Amino acid sequence: MALDLSKTVVEILKQNVEKKFTSNELASLVFDAKKDECLAKMKRTHIDSKEELLKQIAREISARTFRSVMASNIKTTADRPRKYYYSEKTDAEEICEAEQTTRHNEQPEHLSYPLLCQYIYNEFHIYPKRIDEKKSSNTKGVNGNKWLHPDIVGLKNLSENWSNESISCANKHAFDKTSLWSFEVKIKINLSNVREYFFQTVSNSSWANYSYLVAQDVDDKAMAELRILCSRHQIGLIKLDIDNPTESLILIPAQEKSSLDWDMIDRIVKENPDFKEFINLITEFYQTGKIKSRDWDIPKF
Repeated sequence: MALDLSKTVVEILKQNVEKKFTSNELASLVFDAKKDECLAKMKRTHIDSKEELLKQIAREISARTFRSVMASNIKTTADRPRKYYYSEKTDAEEICEAEQTTRHNEQPEHLSYPLLCQYIYNEFHIYPKRIDEKKSSNTKGVNGNKWLHPDIVGLKNLSENWSNESISCANKHAFDKTSLWSFEVKIKINLSNVREYFFQTVSNSSWANYSYLVAQDVDDKAMAELRILCSRHQIGLIKLDIDNPTESLILIPAQEKSSLDWDMIDRIVKENPDFKEFINLITEFYQTGKIKSRDWDIPKF
């Protein structure tokens, strides 16, 4: 009997609701569930070993979309390696659950902030600063600042390894010695919220040299939309690994903006004391040439 790979994968995922599997993991489960059919496939295709057969099955799983069989209940993540899972929740229900849960593997947004700070400082030596929107004056009304504040901002010292002569020349001619970064942090991105979250990032982070949308989990279908939007608006995308922040990934690099939007910077400075402090720290760096680690939100893990 021939192996019906799509049907078998669906059956396995339905037996493990919400549990995520890579194609390699699914290949092993398919072999265990349909050993005779797999061995027949191995003989028919002249594959020499079980290991090679599992690799072939994994490749076939990765190449399939399964849409005719899975409908909307089988979902995939956007990170690599891609993971597959079965869920009867709608995209909106997934988001609601993700935002309410406090389990370790699905932390609320505010618990993601120090993890992101750790990642960008350790990997790129960007000095991070948390911007607390609750401190804002709200002079524009209750909803006036809804899409104004980024969650994390950062300063990267471009002159860190420059010679004294180069630094002196840069100071004299007002050349940039820094790049400014802005990050909007979310828990999960899928088709129900991808455009809202993306344009929130455009609104509150496009003032910076580098602007990023950050999420713990990104649905594969949302990823297709993000590739188009990010390219058009110069925004980047980071997949934050909350269990091991050093394993976080830049899924889409941000495109550098050569100039800062000072009108937007001034708007946020006037509304939020955290952002005002951020700008003051940048000014201090240009005056002294020094960055004091204690002034920044660098986690001590």
